[in-house]
Amino acid sequence: METLYLVAGMALVTFSIRYGLLPLSGRINISGRMRNALRYVPPVVLTAIIVPAVLYPNGQTFLHVSFNNAYLVGAIATVVIGKLSKNLLITIVCGMACFGLWQWILKMM
Repeated sequence: METLYLVAGMALVTFSIRYGLLPLSGRINISGRMRNALRYVPPVVLTAIIVPAVLYPNGQTFLHVSFNNAYLVGAIATVVIGKLSKNLLITIVCGMACFGLWQWILKMM
């Protein structure tokens, strides 16, 4: 029950912070240079989340850069597929399939 209260509290705080600033969004003028810089925020945040998960897959303290790391192989395959296909759905599905297939191959060895 504590977890439910914790999740509900976090949702309430997150919603109130964002909802409270929403009326101000139309009144704030952002320069073109700042708007251009803000375009890079989503890729940077996603990179900051994904790279540690790929290079330190089990919370280890050393880099796991080898073909025995299914996360790394899946990430590389996803980047290549994304560059070639330019289709988000195909990239996600094929990247997950590559990760799952490589994980299965490693278990069979």
